[in-house]
Formats: sequence, C-alpha cells, structure tokens
Amino acid sequence: MWGGVRRDRLCIPPNIRAFLSRYKHSPRLSARQLERALVIVPTYNESENLPRLIPSILSRDERLEILVVDDASPDGTGKMAEEIAAAQPRVHVLHRAGKLGLGTAYLDGFRWGLQRGYDVLFEMDADFSHDPAHLPQFLEAVETYDVVLGSRYLHGRVTVVNWPIGRLLLSYFANMYAGWVTGLPIADATGGFKCFRREVLAAIDLDRVESNGYAFQIEMSFRAWKKGFRLGEIPIMFVDRDQGESKMSKKIVREAVWRVWRLRFLSVTGRLERKAPKAVSGG
Repeated sequence: MWGGVRRDRLCIPPNIRAFLSRYKHSPRLSARQLERALVIVPTYNESENLPRLIPSILSRDERLEILVVDDASPDGTGKMAEEIAAAQPRVHVLHRAGKLGLGTAYLDGFRWGLQRGYDVLFEMDADFSHDPAHLPQFLEAVETYDVVLGSRYLHGRVTVVNWPIGRLLLSYFANMYAGWVTGLPIADATGGFKCFRREVLAAIDLDRVESNGYAFQIEMSFRAWKKGFRLGEIPIMFVDRDQGESKMSKKIVREAVWRVWRLRFLSVTGRLERKAPKAVSGG
C-alpha cells in the first residue's frame, strides 16, 4: 500500500516506468559518467618528489590526468614538470608568477579544469603525504557523493604517521573546533586530499573564496555543504613528507582560527553567496 492506494494500481505511463526502473538501483550521481579526472598538484620546490609522484598517480586509473600548479619554484620544479609533460600527454603545467599560496593554487587549478571539461577534480599534495594508492577509492566514492574527503580521523581512529604529538593534537582539536563553529558534519575538515564533482565547483563562486591556507579546505567544504551537496569521507593513511620542507606556519594556523567564525557569520547573515553589487558607471 502507498498512501492508501496499491502501488500496482497506480497509472504510471510505460515510458516513465521504464525510466524509474532503469535508475532505481543506480548510484545517486551515475547519470553523468566519470570519463576524465584531473589531479591538481600545487608545487613549490618539489623537484625531489615530482618525478616519483607523477607515474604513481597515472598508474592508478587511465582516466586520471595531472595539473602541476607551480609557483616559480627556485629549485626548477616548474621546468621539470614541463619536461615530463612534453613526454606524457596526461600531464599539464600551470605556471604562476611566485609563491601565491595553496588556496589560490587550487582555485586557479579548478578554473583551468572546469574550462577544459573535466568531470572530477582532485586536490593532492606533492610530498607523498597523500598516498596515490587511495585514488581509486576516491573515484568509487564520488559516484555516490558530490565531494569526497580523505579523512585522518574517521570513526574515532587516527591514521597519521610521522607527526610529533604536538602537531597531531593541534590538528585533531582544530578539526573539532572547526566542526563546532561551522556545524560541518565531517570528521576531518582541514584535510587536503579530496575530490569534487565538477557540478560542485561550477556552483560555487570561486571568486568569493577568501581563505588561502588550511582554512581554504574548511571553506570549500563549508560552501559545498551549504549549497546542499553531499559530503562523504573515506579513510586514508596520512604520512608526513619524507622529502622537502613543510609549508605549515603560524600564519596559516591563525587564519584557520578566525576564518571559521567569519564563515559562520556570512552564513547566518545570508551573505555567504551574496554577490557584490555591480558598479554603475557615471556619465
């Protein structure tokens, strides 16, 4: 029975019935096939890691391509990326004028990928703290969710290697703090290994994203969530970099502390997606 009426007596046209039957057991987002996926890798002095990372990523799935976003690395990372791209058509390079920050690197990468029609866009570090072996799990999960986050703290488990206890506690409680302030229903809001369906990034006004450090991760997830997109998490093993220097700084931490309150303020006042009024020229 359904609302007092037997379902087999409902007058559903045959063409509609066939459509519903076809998608009854399909994943929520399967209507759009995932044919092209772009892994965005910001770099600054990553020449030791890049030659190892690129083949490891490309070997995981033939749909994967890579965009290296290099901030004029003094160690020649950008030039190295160009040499690799010349021999491998699935690798692309975007050069920037200088060290402009992690958030803007991803935003530039998102715009580049959206313009070229990629179905899924990844964020991924260049230092192997994000294991390329997890990429197939992301591709599977993003068939169901709009945004998939690689979580270091899922179901109460901590899956972090090589961090001193002080940094681990800072990260763990920072995530609790971010969730408390913003209401984000995820275990790891500051993690940077994640992927978005193109529909999510196309719906977010990227020009209004303000954060540039680790708060950028919180802001992107928050904006997607507030637009009604589904967030999912998969467990990952996070291993601290074994080559190069960490990009963590006190400035990045301070930004994350106050930025979450600004996001909450913008949300409760209805200003999160409000566009600025266009200037009217005189004359």
